[in-house]
Amino acid sequence: MGKKQHQSDKLYVTCTEWKTLYGGKRPDRIKDAKFKRLPFDHCSLSLQPFEHPLCTTDGIIYDLMSIVPYLKKYGSDPISGKPLQLKSLVKMIFHKNQAGKFHCPVTYKVFTNNSHMACVRTTGHVYNYEAIEELNIKPKHFKDLITNEPFNKSDIITLQDPNNLDKFNITNFHHVKSNLKAVEEEDTTNPMYHLRAADNVTKDVLKELYKSYEASGSVSSQETKTKKADKLNAAIYSTGKVAAGFTSTVMEPITEHESAIIDEDIVRYKYVKKKAYVRLVTNFGDLNLELHSDMVPKICENFVKLCASGYYKNTGFHRSIKNFMIQGGDPTGTGKGGESAWGSPIKDHFKPNLTHAGRGVLSMANSGPDTNKSQFFITYRSCQHLNNKHSVFGRVVGGIDTLSAMEKIPADLEDKPIEEIKIIDALVFVNPYEEADEIVRKLRESDDPKPGPSSSAAPALPLTSGVTPLTSGMTPPTSGVTPSTDFAPKTSGKGKGVGKYINSTSVKRQHETEDQQSSKHKKKLKSAGFSNFSNW
Repeated sequence: MGKKQHQSDKLYVTCTEWKTLYGGKRPDRIKDAKFKRLPFDHCSLSLQPFEHPLCTTDGIIYDLMSIVPYLKKYGSDPISGKPLQLKSLVKMIFHKNQAGKFHCPVTYKVFTNNSHMACVRTTGHVYNYEAIEELNIKPKHFKDLITNEPFNKSDIITLQDPNNLDKFNITNFHHVKSNLKAVEEEDTTNPMYHLRAADNVTKDVLKELYKSYEASGSVSSQETKTKKADKLNAAIYSTGKVAAGFTSTVMEPITEHESAIIDEDIVRYKYVKKKAYVRLVTNFGDLNLELHSDMVPKICENFVKLCASGYYKNTGFHRSIKNFMIQGGDPTGTGKGGESAWGSPIKDHFKPNLTHAGRGVLSMANSGPDTNKSQFFITYRSCQHLNNKHSVFGRVVGGIDTLSAMEKIPADLEDKPIEEIKIIDALVFVNPYEEADEIVRKLRESDDPKPGPSSSAAPALPLTSGVTPLTSGMTPPTSGVTPSTDFAPKTSGKGKGVGKYINSTSVKRQHETEDQQSSKHKKKLKSAGFSNFSNW
């Protein structure tokens, strides 16, 4: 080995090397860039996951809902453009595992975009090609691996071959190149797209709504949606948007603190001080109910609203157990229906002094924690085991005889009364929520406007009689001025001249406190104030 062993090494790339090794690879990269892969579980026509798969003899998969209208309109294969008939398509059966993924029913291997899959034309079952090759082709046992139905070797249709994926290239699809569509796409953003049929009344209502409709993204609609806190619903803490605007790169910067808004129900329920009273008119008599609206306002308001809206009219008690309770409030009569006045379930509300003690306790029926809707029950006796599980919100104050008559009705094996117990009507006698709303409305109307710059200024000193206020361009009057005694300096009555205005007791302490006051003023720093950050 000599000293010039690396003399023939070139520290550059020749033109031939660039063309053959590097520049020659460019056409392949461009070819690969045009390849857009269609997943194996997608329809080749709709390009969406299939639900009812069909395949051709070439192994191209379509969905039934997409290929049928296309063949009726064009009568050709969407991929190749050749004539195609519906009867030549093969219905396929894909098997799923417990995770919901397609897999081979024999080898239990999950299908992926790199799996080698095949289908048997006579049965439609889809297998891993390895299973067909080992169990059908090599032993020459051409029977379906699940149904044991005989078939020929020509009935094996290759759905996906990892070494030949040309039929999955979306850019080569005939219907994509020619932009062929079986059904013209409608504008799904138009609200009328989802409204297939409407009567004249609905059309008139929609016409009026469209006149006042405003897009959610417009500035004016955002301004109207922004609520300002007033003296009733203003919290003692802020919304935190100022801090979020400073620390976040997504939120819009906000420089003024705003009070957080307390939920409107919390504001209203402060003024609910009375009990609510409701009467249920049944076919066995009347039940007068007292609702504890001052203790559990949300649940009581739900019951009052349902009664006032006629929700309980002509509904029956679907469950009655002697020495236990009677349950109702379900319009379907099955015990599984019913909705709250707001449409969503209501949270439980327990009070230590509201228990299932005694006969005639009114409580909410539920299917678990925080699932109160419209169903309720009335106890026939004490049920202490239901405490902290069902929300008590009232009691029977009139109609105990009616409740006893209901208890005497026998029930079947499913605890449903043999004789119908029906709520004919529900009447609301006292509604404290309307009074609370009226109080809140009056308080908001009497709310004083926010003070302006002029109101925050210091009040001017009162002028005495005979004093003319000074204005620009005028000289003070020389006569007719009566001095006021209200603002005259007080005298000590000692000494003469200027000395009579000096208080002798304060003079002694003046020099002692002068140094202390001066040092305090030096230490005090003027606060910058962070109420508004707009000048930053």
